[in-house]
Amino acid sequence: MASLAARVRSRIAHLIFLMTRPMTLGVRGVVIDADGSVLLVRHGYVPGWHFPGGGVEVGETFVHALGRELEEEACIRATGAPVLHGLFFNGHVSRRDHVAVYVVRDYEVLGVRAPDREIEEARFFPRDALPAGTSAGTRARLAEILDGAPVSDLW
Repeated sequence: MASLAARVRSRIAHLIFLMTRPMTLGVRGVVIDADGSVLLVRHGYVPGWHFPGGGVEVGETFVHALGRELEEEACIRATGAPVLHGLFFNGHVSRRDHVAVYVVRDYEVLGVRAPDREIEEARFFPRDALPAGTSAGTRARLAEILDGAPVSDLW
């Protein structure tokens, strides 16, 4: 679980975003290997396991932000075009947060991601052995992508 200091830093960052940006845009990558395992990261500032991703900076495209976040958070570089799965409202962060979710099946591993204050761990998990703490939104996106389940508004 994230420490109190990490949660406070996260809340302060979101308050700054709220004051400086009329709407926040994020991106997440659903990286799936040849065996159907999925890449998840465990952050130091929010509990649980999630898809790698983060904010889209001013002047940056979604695809560029995705590439930057995959490299920063998981040492992964997409080698093929990511496929847009959908755009989602992320209401538990703020009333202004929207996230583009991409599926990445063609990639290369650049190295092992060393743990730090932002990312404590990044690794692949078999679909039937997701770790405890995998968010409901992450599970919903996987069901949509891998099982063809209807797209939900759950994030």
